[in-house]
Amino acid sequence: MGLSNHHIVTRFFMNGFPILKQDPKLHIKKLQFDGVPVKQYQPREDHTKHQRGILFFHGGIGMCCSTDTYERVCRYLARESTSFVVSVAYRLAPEHPYPAQFEDCLKATIHLLKNAKEYGVDPDCILVGGDSSGATLAAAVCQELVKRTDLPKVRAQILLHPFLQAVDFNLPSYQQNAFVPVLSKRTLLELGLKYLGKDSSFVQAAMKGSHVPEDMKIKWKSWINPDHIPKRFKSRGYKPPPPTPFSPKVLEQCKECFETTFSPLLAEDDIISQLPETYILTCEYDVLRDDGLLYKKRLEDAGVGVTWEHLEDAFHAIAFVLDMPVFPFSCAKRKMDRIVKFITGLHV
Repeated sequence: MGLSNHHIVTRFFMNGFPILKQDPKLHIKKLQFDGVPVKQYQPREDHTKHQRGILFFHGGIGMCCSTDTYERVCRYLARESTSFVVSVAYRLAPEHPYPAQFEDCLKATIHLLKNAKEYGVDPDCILVGGDSSGATLAAAVCQELVKRTDLPKVRAQILLHPFLQAVDFNLPSYQQNAFVPVLSKRTLLELGLKYLGKDSSFVQAAMKGSHVPEDMKIKWKSWINPDHIPKRFKSRGYKPPPPTPFSPKVLEQCKECFETTFSPLLAEDDIISQLPETYILTCEYDVLRDDGLLYKKRLEDAGVGVTWEHLEDAFHAIAFVLDMPVFPFSCAKRKMDRIVKFITGLHV
């Protein structure tokens, strides 16, 4: 209607509303970690030792959603796993251009790693996780932190239906779920390009793969290849796409999408091999399903411990409807219970 920008309207519907009701089992307050706004969820129970800590990054393709959107998720994680949970309110694009979102998440994580004991957190049991593009940020933060020898090591990463690569948008899950709500393939590419500050007119070319040079296709084929997707995930249909000529013009517009802060699956082997134990959750009706499957394989091939769980009846962003009586999807609670089981099963 010409009354507002598209991303502002999208935020209005996706950011959610604050939950005013107090949780008797949690202390909840807003803080700042090295200048980054965060929301803290801490169990009220007395503990004889330091608690585990969880840094959580919300989804929204770097432009939408907020800590309010994931309020129910963070309360559930803190309450059910008796963990100190920090939800990071990182800056949003386009007002704060990429990679400001990654920088904020990294800064908040480093702050907790450095000051864990001040918050009653065990520095040897800090987890980093996120949902959707928040999982992208979590994966990128964990990759960056393997280079740091002056900080405690991250104990584990939790990646919930993550976006991990911008090389192949014709993997089986992208074909099968191209038009499935709430994240269609076109929506993903349009918002992804906008997040990077790029012209969305290149969406169609990126869909076909015109942005990938031939030498890069060859290099990345061992990591991003439909042959690595188990046969059972192709049962709903998959057709290998025809070869697409490379376009330098498209690459020039999309080159940032190959940075590992945007496509963590493209990190080199020496980084991947040093990553912490990982939990990956994928959903059948999700364009991003195969990103999770490919990262799972890379981590396992590098000797990293992976716990992978797949929800056959779930779709992208299922966490949004957790504990909402008007949307009683049982898979939302099953998803959260599996994550809690992984968290509580970790040993220091």
